[in-house]
Formats: sequence, C-alpha cells, structure tokens
Amino acid sequence: MEVPPEHCPGVESADAGKADACAGCPNRGICSSGDLQTGPDPKVAEIAAKLMNVKHIVLVMSGKGGVGKSTVSSLLARYLATDKTVNVGLLDVDICGPSIPKTMGVEGEEVHQSMSGWSPIYVSDNLSVMSCGFLLSSADDAVIWRGPKKNTIIKQFLADVDWDRLDYLVVDTPPGTSDEHLSLVSYLKQCSNLRGVIIVTTPQEIALMDVRKQIDFCRRVGLNVLGVVENMTAFLCPNCHKESTIFKPSVDGMNQLLEKGIPLLGRIPLDPMIGKACDEAIDVFENNKDSKTITAFEAIGHHLVKVLNDLNHE
Repeated sequence: MEVPPEHCPGVESADAGKADACAGCPNRGICSSGDLQTGPDPKVAEIAAKLMNVKHIVLVMSGKGGVGKSTVSSLLARYLATDKTVNVGLLDVDICGPSIPKTMGVEGEEVHQSMSGWSPIYVSDNLSVMSCGFLLSSADDAVIWRGPKKNTIIKQFLADVDWDRLDYLVVDTPPGTSDEHLSLVSYLKQCSNLRGVIIVTTPQEIALMDVRKQIDFCRRVGLNVLGVVENMTAFLCPNCHKESTIFKPSVDGMNQLLEKGIPLLGRIPLDPMIGKACDEAIDVFENNKDSKTITAFEAIGHHLVKVLNDLNHE
C-alpha cells in the first residue's frame, strides 16, 4: 500500500491531487481526476449475489510463469466435466496472455449479451468458458492495459457473466501476486463459496521460491491454499514410455511446503501428449484411459473433489 505524502489534503478535499504536498505522489492523477472510490464498492455485494449459484469457486495460481498453470486449469475443467451430472465454468483472467480459448477449442467465438448479462461460450453441454481473448479482434492483438482497466474487466467478468448454476467455477489467473490477484480477492471477499487456491509449480527450486511467495500472498489476504500441483515432474517418452528427469527436483523445497501444512495434490509428468492436446484442443480424458499422465491427473482431480466436498460440509 502506498504511503500518502506528508500533509496529504485527503481524497475528499478540493485540493486532492493538486496541492504542493501531492507532488511526486503516485496516486496524484487518480485523486485529481475524482475517480477514486472512497467507500465500499457496491459491486462486491453484487458479485456475491451473482455467484451464489456456484457451489465451489477455485482459483488456480502460480508464482512463476511457464509452469503450466493454464494447462492445469483447462485439464481440471475438462476432468470435472467428465461427470455429466455437474456443470463447470472456466474463467480466464490472464488478461495479457489469454490462452484458454485456444486450449478449449473456442478461439474466435463471439460473446453475446442479453438482459441477464454476458453469455459464456460453451465447449460442451456442461462446460462453459469466459476469457478476455473473446473480446479481442485478433488472437495476435497485444493487450496493453494499465491496472485500472484490467480491474474493470475482471469486475465485469465476475459481475456480468451469466453462468447460471455451476458446481465448479475454475478461475485461471496470471503469474505473480499483483493487480489481477488483488482485484480477485477484493471482489470475491463476500463470496462464501470461494474455497481457495491451487498453486502450480515445477520441481526445481527456482519455481518453488516463487511458490513460497504465492503462499505468503495467499495467507496475507486470507485465501485458503487447497494444495500444490507439481507439473512437468519427469519427461515421459511417448515411444519407450520411460521417464527422464528434466528439471532437477528440489526435495528440500517441496519438504518445506509440506512442513507448512500445504498438501501436495499430485505430480504430472512432462508428456508431449498434453502439449498437443492444448494446441489442438483435444479432450485427453476421452481416449487416453491407459495413459500414465491421465491417471496421474485423474488422481489429482479426485483428491481435489474430495477436499472441496469436505469443505462444503464443514
């Protein structure tokens, strides 16, 4: 949080952002524009009401980019949707790198608006998706937005998307602990169905360092850490089916997480099949029942569902 300058006139003053004391303050432009909201955001209660028909909200985070967070998010959504009796939503708030439309095979789809809000894009009868990627004119367009505009679109996604009734809403977030994450926590703070966070990592210490930062962030803002998924644990050869270590595992780093009471939900091999499935939007749970990778992810999904059900009955 930014420290106000000495002799700050306050946001309610006519001199807000204009007084000599405001020179050099990073909030000067916001204060002088009059756009600073000083009271509770009325959208927070509106979001809680809009999402009250969602049974479980789960955030997927990673302290580091490139660890396969969006891959895990899309796999998790597809796994949950294998149970045709449940409805699953997948919300992509990775504003600058919206890859979910590609992994789910719904690139180029148009979002329609009705009296009840934005309609999500349906991958199947019980699996729907919403992403910033649907709002771009081209998949190659760069999203060059400052924090306030990112916050606005996240607020719209939470308040204006007509998910109807969902058993699970999986939220794919960008790497780090910055604007998008703070906005999510702020806007979802009245949602009693926010169950917590799954953190995705790779085995090496450089990734686990950022995981520890992510866990610290979650604890500071009151988010429950449901567990860690270790991705790319070992390379699984598609020909000989032998495993080779690509990233040197940090046993001490993982043990530190376990000692802090953070459960390991499971480990996923580095399998070329997963990369191909994401590129070509293939549902890996349909035709790969004998795959070691799919078996590993099904165990993770089963473990998570049990954790969520236990939380729901507390």
